[in-house]
Amino acid sequence: MMNKAYWYGMALVFGSGIGVAQTGSIHEPVRYVGGESVDPQVHEGRLRYAVGVESRQTLRVNRTHPELADGFGWTYNHASNLCYWNDTFYQQYLSNPVDEHIAPGQTLIVTSKDGRTWSKPTVVFPPYVAPKGVKIPKGSDGYMMHQRMGFYTAPNGRLLVLAFYAHTEEPFKEGGIGRVVREAYKDGTYGPIYFIRYSSHTTVDGMKWNEKNTSYPFYQKSTDKGFLEACNALLADKLMTLQWREEDLGLDGFYKNNLDKSLDIQALSYYHRKDGKVVALWKRSKAALSDDEGLTFSTPVKVPTLTMAGGKQWGQRTDDGRYAIAYNPIEMDEHRFPLTVITGDDGAIFDNMLLVQGEVPPRRFFGRWKDFGPCYVRGIEEGNGNPPGNDLWLSYSMNKEDIWVSRVPTPVRYAVKGNINDGFDALDLNGSVPDWNVYAPQWAPVTVVNTPKSTGKCLELSDKDPHDYARAIRVFEEGTQIECSLKVQPAQNQNGSLEIDLTDRYGNRPVRVRFDEKGNIIVADGGTEKIVQTYQPAQWYELTFTVNATLAGSFDLSINGKKVLEKAALAEAVKSVERLSLRTGPYRNLPNRKSPNEDPHPPLAGADEPVTQAVFYVDDVSIKAIK
Repeated sequence: MMNKAYWYGMALVFGSGIGVAQTGSIHEPVRYVGGESVDPQVHEGRLRYAVGVESRQTLRVNRTHPELADGFGWTYNHASNLCYWNDTFYQQYLSNPVDEHIAPGQTLIVTSKDGRTWSKPTVVFPPYVAPKGVKIPKGSDGYMMHQRMGFYTAPNGRLLVLAFYAHTEEPFKEGGIGRVVREAYKDGTYGPIYFIRYSSHTTVDGMKWNEKNTSYPFYQKSTDKGFLEACNALLADKLMTLQWREEDLGLDGFYKNNLDKSLDIQALSYYHRKDGKVVALWKRSKAALSDDEGLTFSTPVKVPTLTMAGGKQWGQRTDDGRYAIAYNPIEMDEHRFPLTVITGDDGAIFDNMLLVQGEVPPRRFFGRWKDFGPCYVRGIEEGNGNPPGNDLWLSYSMNKEDIWVSRVPTPVRYAVKGNINDGFDALDLNGSVPDWNVYAPQWAPVTVVNTPKSTGKCLELSDKDPHDYARAIRVFEEGTQIECSLKVQPAQNQNGSLEIDLTDRYGNRPVRVRFDEKGNIIVADGGTEKIVQTYQPAQWYELTFTVNATLAGSFDLSINGKKVLEKAALAEAVKSVERLSLRTGPYRNLPNRKSPNEDPHPPLAGADEPVTQAVFYVDDVSIKAIK
């Protein structure tokens, strides 16, 4: 007699029988097979870094000096979208003065040619003003914006920008008004605003939404044939428009698919597998498959190996022919960090959970539902452009306050082999820094610059942000016996600091050196900090570490050829090291999972005022294993 184990094995092989979910099938569209998971106690989650990620802040909010930010001083910014068109990045986000889902609301766009330098925000959809006599539903006090989709590049090459007008505080179903559209022109201007689709739900009086009770004309009133052609192409694209479903369930049969209207599926992301099947991903780990370009779907299922809450997940095929899913692997809605990426070859099986964004700066302004961390990740949807290079571009808000973008080189990797010898002379000014992970707020950028008072180029970390810092990380080959040297030139010695750490794969910091704000170089010898010498502005200091990264290890430090510390104890016991970290501020791990998210607090002190700028130059980074 054949036992249960035999039949269980046959079910795995043939995907039939006793309810076993075959990976890649409708029962389990995607699966994460990696053993890595997030440690919720630390911002980085004790994960390895995806090598070479460049993260830059595209909007830093400012309440008291609006001219330095969006021109309005609004401090709730969220739900960003990204596209690449006309050799330009377009990043869209919605904005409210203080709180989520509280009037007024508007949508803005920032643009960039290189993904590093971004324009001032431009309003593309202003706060909604209803026609006279149109009533606001009971319980609402105004109008807001909401969107799950921002851009559509039409087959005729036109770029459409879209958003959704609704009533506070509930933009879904009966709370919605309709989706608006306008065209982006190549000269940087935008065409007239139209409604492209009215909500299929009724008004407070039970009436249908139409031109008579809304403030913008229907798109068919346009006399621009190319614009009309682009709009009609969008309306016919059932995959692209399925992103609209959460706001408007399509009571008029608009979506023409088999997804039941009672399903709780939110914030669609989708990609095509190599076999042509469409993989649909939604919030809260849900996924489904389609064989016919979105006309029908398998029943959405919760993927058990993807841990997530109400943050969005983003999936796409990458330029290296592989697949990536980016998300916050945590089940808490209020704490959405870190931002990670998993990758795979076939769009069904994913491995290697790696860090994209491991920083969580302080939330400077309180607001309702402003969750901590990098929120609502989106990439560039299929058909919405492909920037130069083989990079995965991701857009998100930080603390639902500032807007960020990350460039993730592909193939995504965590390991580096061989010795490191990084001079920066061959790099472009203000260009990318290969294999370095860069965290660059607007007031604390990391930049390739000309070497001061010399030839060649170097890396500059500058900082005038009172609550954030610049950070640059170099991953190297994991080892126990390593030698690391680098040159540092401070531009000052009476303000600002530079912290230099050698870390292990989990982010533990066994070797810690600091150029402090009083002109001292301070080193951690076990649990004791020691001043090893002073430093002067505009002078180069070559630091050479010889590290024995073992459980009872130690390290030596020489500065400009002079040994200043010998057999210093490691600050933390580790088994190896694999990262060099440079940071213009102290290590932080707040907020943490216990930090109250909804307790009101005043703006952080000096949140809108730059502090005296500190600048540090870095050059000639060399890291090698000691034989």
